[in-house]
Amino acid sequence: MTIFPPNPDFKALRLELARLRAVRGWSYDELAARSGLVRRTLIEIAQGRTIGTLRPWNALAHVLGTPLDELFGTLCHGHEPPQPMSD
Repeated sequence: MTIFPPNPDFKALRLELARLRAVRGWSYDELAARSGLVRRTLIEIAQGRTIGTLRPWNALAHVLGTPLDELFGTLCHGHEPPQPMSD
């Protein structure tokens, strides 16, 4: 039997990114300059028009001083952890 994981909560991920940016008082321009990403990419991610690839998320986590696993942990907020498989 195949057990599919719950859908990732991309809205929570975008909200966490917005929170981290707001805590620092950074505009999209400031975040773009610090991360080396294009402002348009940041806005498209923030508005949910794209998820992007791992590379921009790695850059964002680095510049925001947040471990990537903690940032991506928001994707699973409220999910039950998987149970060990029984033989």
